[in-house]
Order: sequence, then structure tokens, then C-alpha cells
Amino acid sequence: MKRIILLLFTICSLAQAEIVDTFQFHSPEAQQRAIALAKTLRCPQCQNQNLVESNAAVAYDLRLEVYQMVNQGKSNDEIIAIMTDRFGNFVRYDPPFTTNTYFLWLLPLFGVILALVCSGFYLYNRKQTRHLSMQQQQQLQAFLKQQDHHD
Repeated sequence: MKRIILLLFTICSLAQAEIVDTFQFHSPEAQQRAIALAKTLRCPQCQNQNLVESNAAVAYDLRLEVYQMVNQGKSNDEIIAIMTDRFGNFVRYDPPFTTNTYFLWLLPLFGVILALVCSGFYLYNRKQTRHLSMQQQQQLQAFLKQQDHHD
């Protein structure tokens, strides 16, 4: 039984293949810039990983495209513009502040403001002392005297 488990474990570990980048850069600086840029772009398939972290085939292809464009001498802004034109602002982890994304950027701010206002109202109403009218005070005194007589 132990041999079967060991065999299955070995097969499973061998079946987990990873894509290895073997791209040749013109310089170590270009390599560092390309990797840093690929880390700022989101994988269109995975959606929660950047191009460097993702093992998806599309991420590998896009990573190679980024590397090639860096080797061609394109700037980071040019590469981001190409990827944004192709996939939309979704490919960026930090989408620009435009009319299409203002709600996305301002929603957390409005949420914090709303929470502070609601907390303020709650605390104000909680601390506010309730005063009884003269008639209510007299009724309370009469009720308390009545309770004392019954005891």
C-alpha cells in the first residue's frame, strides 16, 4: 500500500509542469525592467495574478511579448498602452482615473465617509440625555411612592 501511495505521489509531482522563461535579454537592466513591468500587468485568464506569477499559457505568451517589446526599446508607457488597447484597463492593477473608473476609485472613500457619519449619529444619539417633562417627572415620583407603600 505504501508503494502505491509513493508511486501516485511521484506521478503527481512529475505531472505538475511549469512554463520556464528562457528569453534572452540584451542586458540585466532590461531583464529587471521587463520583469517589474510584467508584475504590474494582470493575467487576462487568471484575473488575480500578474503575468509573472501566472502559469497560464496566455500569461506566458503575454510575458514573452512584454520581454520582446522591452528588448526592442519600447518604454513602459508604450507597452502598457499596447496591453491596455488590447485588453482594456482590466489588464492594469492600477487603472487610470477616468469617467469609466471614477466610481471604482471613489467608492472606498464614500464608504469610509458614510461609516464615519453613521458612527457620529449613533454616538451623538447614545450620549444625548433624555429629559423628562415636569408632568412625566411627577408621574414617576407618584409611581415610585406607590411602589414604596406596597413594599
